[in-house]
Amino acid sequence: MPCVIFSGGKSSRMLEDKSLLPFGGFDTLIEYQYSKLSKIFSDVYISSKNDNFSFTCKTILDEKNVYAPTIGFVSIFNALHVEKVFVLSVDTPFVGRNEIKRIVDIDEVSFDASIAKTAFGSHPLCGVYHRSLLSEFKKMLAEDNHKLGFLLKNSKTHWVDFEEEDAFSNLNHPHEYQEALLRLSLD
Repeated sequence: MPCVIFSGGKSSRMLEDKSLLPFGGFDTLIEYQYSKLSKIFSDVYISSKNDNFSFTCKTILDEKNVYAPTIGFVSIFNALHVEKVFVLSVDTPFVGRNEIKRIVDIDEVSFDASIAKTAFGSHPLCGVYHRSLLSEFKKMLAEDNHKLGFLLKNSKTHWVDFEEEDAFSNLNHPHEYQEALLRLSLD
C-alpha cells in the first residue's frame, strides 16, 4: 500500500507554508515526513500544488487549484491504480510507526476507510482510504463540499481509537510549531 503525504493546503493559520519550515534536522517539514515515512512504506508520494521540492521525491499534483483534501483524493486515485492508500497530513510529524501499523493492520477490504480517532476527535488525514470512495470524492468536489467528517460518518469507516493525543498534534499555528521544535529537542 502506498503512502501519500498531504501538503496542498494554504497554511493560512501558520502565516507561511508550514511544509517548508525546518524540522527535525531537515531543511523542511515535508522532507522530514517523506524521509520518516519512506522507512515505513516502500512507495511514498506527496500530494501538492507544486513539485519544486529541494529533495528527490514522488509527487502527485492536484488536478485543480482547490485548497481541500477532496481534490487530493481525486488526484491520488486518478494517478495511482491501487485499491487503497495510507494518508497523513504534513503537519502531523509525531504520528509514528506504531500508530500507522495499528491503523494499517486493522483495515479490512470491507471498509471504505480506517481513520485515527482520539478523545478530542477524529483525524481524517491519518488513515487508510479505499478507492470505493472515489465517486463520493468526485461528487463532493463537483458540489464544492469538502467536509471529510461528513463523508466518513456516512461511509463504512472503521474508527481506530487511540488514547494518546500527543502523536496526532497538528502544527497549524506558529506557537504549535515552536512547541513541536521544543518537544523534538527534549526527545
